[in-house]
Amino acid sequence: MKKDILAFLKKNKLFAPDDVNSLIVSSFLIYNNFTVKFNQLLIKCIDHQIPQKNDLLKGLLSIISCHQKCFDFEDLIQLFEFVISPANRITNGAVYTPQLIRQFIIKETLGRKNNKLNIQTKTADIACGCGAFLIDVAQYMKHTFQLTYKEIYFRNIYGIDIEDYAISRAKLLLSLLALTQGEDDNFSFNLFIGNTLSFNWHANLGDFKGFDFILGNPPYVAARHLSSTTKNLLSRLRTCKTGNPDLYIPFFQIGIENLSHSGVLGFITMNSFFKSLNARELRLFFTEKSLDFKIYDFGAEQVFKSRNTYTCICIIKNKVNKKIRYTRLSPMLLSCKNIELSSIEYKKLAPHKGWNLKNHELIEKIEKTGRPLGELFRTSHGLATLRNNIYIFSSIKEDNDFFYLEMDKKIFPIEKTICCEVINSNKLSRTVSLNQLKEQLIFPYTNEKKPKLINENDFKKKFPKAYAYLEANKIALSERDKGKGKYLTWYAYGRSQGLEQVTYKMFFPKYSDITPHFLINSDKRLYFYNGLAFFGKSIRELTILKKILESKVFWFYIQSTSKPYSSNYYSLNGTYIKNFGICTLTEKEENFILKQNTDTILNEFIAKKYDINLNDLDSK
Repeated sequence: MKKDILAFLKKNKLFAPDDVNSLIVSSFLIYNNFTVKFNQLLIKCIDHQIPQKNDLLKGLLSIISCHQKCFDFEDLIQLFEFVISPANRITNGAVYTPQLIRQFIIKETLGRKNNKLNIQTKTADIACGCGAFLIDVAQYMKHTFQLTYKEIYFRNIYGIDIEDYAISRAKLLLSLLALTQGEDDNFSFNLFIGNTLSFNWHANLGDFKGFDFILGNPPYVAARHLSSTTKNLLSRLRTCKTGNPDLYIPFFQIGIENLSHSGVLGFITMNSFFKSLNARELRLFFTEKSLDFKIYDFGAEQVFKSRNTYTCICIIKNKVNKKIRYTRLSPMLLSCKNIELSSIEYKKLAPHKGWNLKNHELIEKIEKTGRPLGELFRTSHGLATLRNNIYIFSSIKEDNDFFYLEMDKKIFPIEKTICCEVINSNKLSRTVSLNQLKEQLIFPYTNEKKPKLINENDFKKKFPKAYAYLEANKIALSERDKGKGKYLTWYAYGRSQGLEQVTYKMFFPKYSDITPHFLINSDKRLYFYNGLAFFGKSIRELTILKKILESKVFWFYIQSTSKPYSSNYYSLNGTYIKNFGICTLTEKEENFILKQNTDTILNEFIAKKYDINLNDLDSK
């Protein structure tokens, strides 16, 4: 239905929020036989639509009727969230929060007997969007205390959003909620248009002593999509002092700092703050506060259909507690009565290393064994040309002097002597051989341990065919880094990383399932891109490392600490593997590992080196 509605709005050039609001509100009222007599906000909204645009209204009602047996209030909330423009979704992070999630957060906050709830309770959503959380809170307050919505809107719920259309829709939805339950009245709302990052609740609410509850879904905006104004505001907040934090991170600080003395915060948000370098200051903030913190982690399961995000629910009470409570579960299990959480002391978590919350005791034992992987081996991310489709190719044919590549139905000869072999190590798997992955790389650098860019005159003279080909793609190369890149010269790679010639290296993909696949190589002229590689001193050293990293101990570590993805894939990026402890081995033990090809015996041996029982790994 949603796609049909979006196509309908686009076809009829309905882009203005007021026009869309009018059409949706009118459709809901007509479909459900509701009449408005007194609420001026709704009357103004539907008067704008009827009777001048009856055909549009009939068209929308027809779409709704074809797809649904009913058009209830939750459908209305989803529809308002859905018609937000894609551009605003990217810049402001608006996303519909499923009712199951909202209801669980309310149960864990307002619904807890030990959380003080009364008719004076103040609840806020500090990124309220169209007001879905506030709607649920209003219904909960009405059911619990038999208050009128007029009282609740005036005294109990508060919201802020940066978009004026979002606040308008929140007011419309709250007015419609009251109407559906017999209250056709004019309401006063505590809903503000403003930027949460700079908004002052004390200045706007007078005798403000903090909110009893702050609930919501902080905006999902990646650092790369933030405006310069937003970045400047973030720089003033202590939780954003490290790296390039995503927009959801400061909402924890702002929320906690605006809670009452015994207030409670409940967020559905990204779980990347467990490990992200950009969340170091946030983890330190949590550690210093040491508040009562419960985390319901959904791992790789997707909660939001419209976003490829990995999330968790955080319930934080504004009272000191030396422990965090944690569980990983499916969102569908939130309805269970008793959800068991493990306890981890704040002092055992390292803010700068990242939080190991799942299987904490075993992970701590692994990390304390031997020396960290990140200290023993250097990791590389390979080449970054920023235009792989130009520099990297599969030759359609070759002769003694040239490889031949095809681009845009044209054939270009490329001198063999300027080419190196390259692989995409992200494509490594147990079923793909190294030769199947090899491609040709145009390498406009000298053949040295630390290659240097070839002078343009020499390049043009010695490799005229390759030069002519790159020159034909000069415009495309100039568009790297959005046209703002500063390179040694126009044909240089976008970044200087990965140029070094290394003899002993072990390639592996950034993401893997079950058992990571590692491939050892000693050809210093074989380069790679997209994936990762460890650099070592010898084949022997890397082979021993490979055996350890292909063990059950390492995969258990990855499943417990790394960022999960769908289909049981996990990230093998440096952030997640650098703290894995590499056990100390005697020469005799090294020889045993090198000779041993039986997985069961090898796994038992390696687990013993970590003082771990293999059965413990299987049962977690």
